[in-house]
Amino acid sequence: MNRRKFLGAVGAAGLTVAGAGKVLAADKQVTGASIKGVKGLPDSYAVLFDCNRCIGCRQCEDACNYEQNLPEPDVDFWDTGVFERRRRTDWKTYTIVNQYDDKPPGAGQLYRKTQCMHCMEPACASSCFVRAFAKRHDGAVTYDAKMCVGCRYCMMACPFNIPAYEYHIASDPLVTKCTFCEHRLEKDEEPACVEICPTRAMEFGTRQEMLREARRRIVEKPDSYVEHIYGEHEMGGTNWLYLSPVPFEQVGMRMDLGTKAAGEFTSGALGGVPLITALWPVFLVGAYAIAKRKEKYAKEDRDKYVSQLIAQAGPEAGRRLAERLSKTEKLDKAAIEEEVRKALDEAAAKTEREGH
Repeated sequence: MNRRKFLGAVGAAGLTVAGAGKVLAADKQVTGASIKGVKGLPDSYAVLFDCNRCIGCRQCEDACNYEQNLPEPDVDFWDTGVFERRRRTDWKTYTIVNQYDDKPPGAGQLYRKTQCMHCMEPACASSCFVRAFAKRHDGAVTYDAKMCVGCRYCMMACPFNIPAYEYHIASDPLVTKCTFCEHRLEKDEEPACVEICPTRAMEFGTRQEMLREARRRIVEKPDSYVEHIYGEHEMGGTNWLYLSPVPFEQVGMRMDLGTKAAGEFTSGALGGVPLITALWPVFLVGAYAIAKRKEKYAKEDRDKYVSQLIAQAGPEAGRRLAERLSKTEKLDKAAIEEEVRKALDEAAAKTEREGH
């Protein structure tokens, strides 16, 4: 819990979620989930993904793995056997490409890349009562591991089923997802997956530019695209946009999300969070007191048991045992009995030497 100073945050800030405002991080302005009017952000970056252009080479996965310093994949990036099943992102895979069978005649194989959509008003941020998630003005939805308390509400809230969790790590597990290569955005560079794509299935620019480009393609080749830009309005809009030659549900995308931003759905549910966080310190103090009380009685039982063993060991062995125990803060019965055995053996050996 060393990185999760939850009590400290409660005491210092009160965690009044309903009043979450603007936060300045470095030189970048970051907006909390409760900020209204985020839909503007005309200068925020976006990526336009065109299903017509993707060839399923998975080089974007490779680039993401390298850029984010992720573990080696279970299957090599050149292995097309992964397309035999539908995959989702996880703790060591921030983006994946899946193959879909529903395609127009003569269109060849159809692929779609999946990663965090970087919603304009993200569900993960609006559901996070410690503000571990935030929407940056350049378009990225960021995650602060130091603030996270591991509640995983973000995973339940995300309509795109993106955030993953390091269940295999017992101490300080993290929530993981695509970062939009935020370190590259700060230098006005495109994300690594976009940069490496050999067919330019992804285009990078401001969100307004990408929307104009998407409309241009639809107008110029109406037979090649569904007349819909996925992400323009879904869940209040996203910074990843999609074009497809087939209805989007045929490439695994949800069409039941509507156009309302996630905050409009979560604000009511989170209304009780300030009350919960106000009572949380009381709960923790009570739990701490109970734990200390148990520890006190456990120590009394241990001391009583040790005294009995010292009395049984005799003066010399008992003295040596007491010296050993004074150097040890915590010992269970097995450890104490081992110390007694060692003291008795040493006392017997000393008596035998003196007898000779």
